[in-house]
Amino acid sequence: MVKLIEQMVKDGVVSKEDLGRLVRKRPPLKITLANMMAEKVIDEKRIQEYIAKKIRQGSFSIERLVDLEREGIATEPILRKIAEDLHVQYVDLDEVEVDMQLFSRVPYAQLMRYRAIPVEESDLNVLVVFEDPLDMGAQDAVQRLFPRKPIQVATSHPKKILEFLQRMEISESLKEYVDEIRKDLREGGGEREEGDSPAVLKLIDLIFKNAIVNRASDIHIEATEKSCVVRDRIDGMLQQSFIFDKDIFNPLASRVKLLANLDIAEKRKPQDGRITTNVMGKEFDFRVSTLPTLLGESIVLRILDKTKVLVKLEDAGMSEFCYNRFTKAIKVPYGIVLVTGPTGSGKTTTLYGALNAIKDVKDKIITVEDPVEYQMAGIQQVQVNPHAGLTFASALRSILRQDPDKIMIGEIRDTETLRIAIQAALTGHLVLSTLHTNDAISAVTRIIDMGIESYLVSGALIAIQAQRLVRKICPYCKAPETLAPNVMEEIRPYLSVENPTFFRGEGCKECNNTGYLGREMISEVLPISDTLSRMIAANASKEKLTEQANKEGFITMFEDGIKKALAGETTVEEIFRVARL
Repeated sequence: MVKLIEQMVKDGVVSKEDLGRLVRKRPPLKITLANMMAEKVIDEKRIQEYIAKKIRQGSFSIERLVDLEREGIATEPILRKIAEDLHVQYVDLDEVEVDMQLFSRVPYAQLMRYRAIPVEESDLNVLVVFEDPLDMGAQDAVQRLFPRKPIQVATSHPKKILEFLQRMEISESLKEYVDEIRKDLREGGGEREEGDSPAVLKLIDLIFKNAIVNRASDIHIEATEKSCVVRDRIDGMLQQSFIFDKDIFNPLASRVKLLANLDIAEKRKPQDGRITTNVMGKEFDFRVSTLPTLLGESIVLRILDKTKVLVKLEDAGMSEFCYNRFTKAIKVPYGIVLVTGPTGSGKTTTLYGALNAIKDVKDKIITVEDPVEYQMAGIQQVQVNPHAGLTFASALRSILRQDPDKIMIGEIRDTETLRIAIQAALTGHLVLSTLHTNDAISAVTRIIDMGIESYLVSGALIAIQAQRLVRKICPYCKAPETLAPNVMEEIRPYLSVENPTFFRGEGCKECNNTGYLGREMISEVLPISDTLSRMIAANASKEKLTEQANKEGFITMFEDGIKKALAGETTVEEIFRVARL
């Protein structure tokens, strides 16, 4: 970037006097594009226009755009400007669906060499995305691959083109399985059931292995208009792993249903099942859910690693402050402790960690879950079965006749369950459960809105923990980050140091170029003090409860997250994404 800044001075885009302002700051700032923008020496739009002009002139290569992204400059507007000036189409590969039959007609090695992707074919031409729309040699070479129709040149983000081609490289190696499945279907004719091909099992095994190696929490198998897509949820974000032709979806979906003991003929209703299998010498449970869609079915497999149940509360990523407050709450003899947050925020893991921390041979502990995700020794676990009339509410009534000491309810979904849980808490039982609210204080108003009298709520509630999962910075590509001035102003009230250093992940092979590796918790814990209890009984507003909680030292989830960003564990951007005020 040093040469680029020198060239900008030479071309009169910025002056030496402007750069001198950075050096004269106390402490002095490095001459970087990020600092130049932060100090208003130049704005981002002028940099983008300048780079676009230099790329058209051939003095700046498209490959170097990744260096600009590290400086916090958005590169997509640069590519869109180049496309507009060259009168070619800009294609966002995340927004379009590539025709896989068209793609498979061209040798993969050629496409990788020229960084080109044939996207779709019309009656007039073939739309082909190129990394460099100025590379006439690549365009001529790809045109020879489509002798019957002219190609229409388009461009896209180089990173997205490379990611797509790398995914296709895996798919290339899967062609053997795919061809074998098609061969089995042809030879079996009408006699062979969909999903009966032995190659389908190999394909499923590969999908499972790939997901587990990549630390995925869920596998999504989806039918689209032109293809069958397999995506993995890694660190809370979906990433495409495989893409097949549409004809592979039915045998793949049928085999997954067979493994989960579901009805393969039923494609009009949602179904739920479970697969227990050995992957790479380790036993995993896959919770299977199918949902009919316009183009087929959506199949989601939640990966349940049985070792995760052994996660201790102190290892879950809670800050020391929140950990001390929460462990104190779960050690009380009776009352209700709630864990709140959206789906996939680690609530169940926290509850299992809490059970592990408090389980004792002297206590009878019973759980009621839907479904039982992890089996624990020394604890009686009940799985709800609505078809048999065993709901959360009916199970809870029976549990109370089992002489329990501690009860864990997987999720409070309705008023009836909530009322029984609160009655259990008021009659000498410790109840742990989850609720869907955005923050800890909202849980109080949600319970009252569900029809529970405020005096019962005030008497039963012990503490509420709200939590989210944030992605951790990859330790292999961690680098300091300069925040934009407006972001700094927003988080300044939460900073404990004058000149803080924040970090980000630059992206490397270890983190699959995401900059993040693994996740951990940010949380807020609200213990219900005597004062708060009286205020709840008197129907105090959320604002009044918040004011009192702050007086008692309450730390919000956002503040907890900023502290983790200050410690270099995550990024400020991630905290805003997950826990924006």
